[in-house]
Parts: sequence; structure tokens; C-alpha cells
Amino acid sequence: MTIYITDGSPAAFFTAVFDDCIITSDTQVQLSFDSRVVRTEYDEEKCARVRRGIAKYDPLAEREILIALRSCDPLKEQIAFSYIKKLMQFKCAINKRLNMPEVIELNEIIYKVNGETHRLKGLLRFMESKDGALYAPYTPDNDITDLLMEHFTARFKNEKFVIHDLKRKIAGLYNGRECIMGYAGEAEIYLSEYERAFENLWKKYYKSVTIKERPHEKQMKGSMPVRYWKFLPEKK
Repeated sequence: MTIYITDGSPAAFFTAVFDDCIITSDTQVQLSFDSRVVRTEYDEEKCARVRRGIAKYDPLAEREILIALRSCDPLKEQIAFSYIKKLMQFKCAINKRLNMPEVIELNEIIYKVNGETHRLKGLLRFMESKDGALYAPYTPDNDITDLLMEHFTARFKNEKFVIHDLKRKIAGLYNGRECIMGYAGEAEIYLSEYERAFENLWKKYYKSVTIKERPHEKQMKGSMPVRYWKFLPEKK
């Protein structure tokens, strides 16, 4: 059995699809004794041919596959590959065939990626640094930083801000004119006096409205998943 391991990029994934194999970007994958591992490098011609084949039968399929590849699911590449094989088999769009396992599995991971993106558009917390730029650290389940950048650059057109994925060590930076994505390790942020004062005021308010005898954590968990709490001033 041959397993193609990619670097996690869409280009490497489409290159591996050309060779009709088992595909993963999970470097910790458990291998059987008869497995042969191939490290997949981007091949422009193979990648382009696969993308043209997908577009030929369903112009919208590539976008759906690219969203699925953002997932934290370790099987995302194989699920996307199975979907592509079915697409090639039927030679027409299959996204409405909701009785097919390949369609169901792809839709499930797309739903999770889109769901987290939608939640964080409202739940992401920005802090004001000493130089006036806004900084938002977070650890999303899925690789969605550039999707959030699209939303917040439209919302904060005249602001400078950074959205920092601490888990993947990547960040989106917007200087008020253009957006840049890049590697970003640990960051030491110095908050503005206004931000520190506002956080202290918010903590006092939170403490004043909290009734120890009547905790409302169940409601809080329903409004915001616990995994996002570590970036809330009131929960520090």
C-alpha cells in the first residue's frame, strides 16, 4: 500500500490526486508493515490537470474541496479524494446526491469549517496595543485565518490589525491598505493604557453581575465554546 504524504497545501494535494493513492498530511499517521511512504512535492502540470478535470464536471467543486482541506480532520485529504473520484466516475456535479457517503462526509467537514468561521466572526476578541494596532490571538480547530481576514478587512477598513493563530503559528496582518499572511511564532504584546483600563473595567462589571449561588456557566457554554474562553479577559 502506497501512502502519499503532502505538506498540507492544496497544490500538493491535487498533485497527489493525479497518482490515485492514499493521501494524508498527517505526519503521525499509523502505517501498516507493508506501507510505502511517498513525500509528495508540488507538480504544476499534474496539479493543473486535476483542477481542470474537476472544473470540467463541476465548476463549484474545487471551492468546496478547498474549504474541506482547511479542516483539522486527519482524514480530510482522503475524504476529498474519494469525493473527486466519484465526481470523475459520474462525470457531473454530485453535491446534491445526499445519499452518497462521499458527499455526506465532505459536507460534514465543510459544515464544521464554515461553522467555526461564522462563530469567530462574532467571538474573536481584539486587544489594542500601545502603537494603536489591534491584536487578536486565537487557537481555532481549523485553518481559517485568511477567511477571517477577508471578513475583518471589510469591517475594519481603516484599522491596523493582526489575527494570530497560535496553534499553527501563522498570522494575518492588515495595515489599512493591504493584507499579508505569514509565519508568526510567539508574540509579546504591550497593551495600550486604554485597553488595560477597559479590561479592568470589564472584569469589575463581570464580577459585579456574577451571582456565586447561581452560576450560569451552562448558558455561557451555549453562547461561546469553552475552548475560546482562554482569550477572554474575564476568564483569565
